[in-house]
Amino acid sequence: MLDDPRIKGLWTLINAALHPPRGAGRITLALVMGASCHLVFAAAVLAMIVAMFFGMSKSLGNAPWPWAVIANAALLVQFPLVHSLLLTGPGGRFLAGLIPGPHGRTLTTTTYALIASFQLLALFALWTPSGIVWWQAEGVTLWLVCAAYAASWLLLLKASFDAGAEVQSGALGWMSLMARIKPVFPDMPTLGMFRVIRQPIYVAFALTLWTVPVWTPDQLAVALCLSAYCLAAPRLKERRFAARYGERFQRYRASVPYVLPDVLPQRGPHDAQ
Repeated sequence: MLDDPRIKGLWTLINAALHPPRGAGRITLALVMGASCHLVFAAAVLAMIVAMFFGMSKSLGNAPWPWAVIANAALLVQFPLVHSLLLTGPGGRFLAGLIPGPHGRTLTTTTYALIASFQLLALFALWTPSGIVWWQAEGVTLWLVCAAYAASWLLLLKASFDAGAEVQSGALGWMSLMARIKPVFPDMPTLGMFRVIRQPIYVAFALTLWTVPVWTPDQLAVALCLSAYCLAAPRLKERRFAARYGERFQRYRASVPYVLPDVLPQRGPHDAQ
């Protein structure tokens, strides 16, 4: 396990951040951004877990009806739109310019994760519930559904680690700034769950949307919209990978399915190495 390049890369980054060169202002900025990013990220994940566990029926929004429909639609659409736009060239330049001074570009991944966390927190904490409950699991069914829900979140955690925990959590930016080094992104992910399918993060995220123990019109709207995003958004990601990794990514794409694993794969993902 210690030979895993993902662990080696993360440990190198952590070790460099723990022994930074001098620069109090830079270090303070890095720590403030890191703490803000991870606190909001944790709050967003907690809000998502709790809100969907209750089928979006326990959120804090209280917009009057029928204006609540517009408010909920805005909350639902803003995440996939902004999340995708910020990954474009202009979006990256916008992120780099959000932090005044010379460190904006280094902090881009942290800033991106911070904005995404605020987006998710707003969606799941400020949703206005309809008050309609179609179905609620009980007894043995409740335990089975809860187990599936927990397993979906664990799969999402595992897929995020396989993709590069420092990038997915936003740690790459602030830790690189602490160490006064240029952010170095992990290599193209082909290990762990990426051996089975090319988009395990999006698949696991979609699974969390459909394994909830309470079903309402609210939950269905959220599940449908974000599931469509989980199917479409990776296409843009793969265009970036094709441009960055060229033939290596083409071989990987030819040997590993998109979102559904092959029962009897003809070639293993190690062929992409």
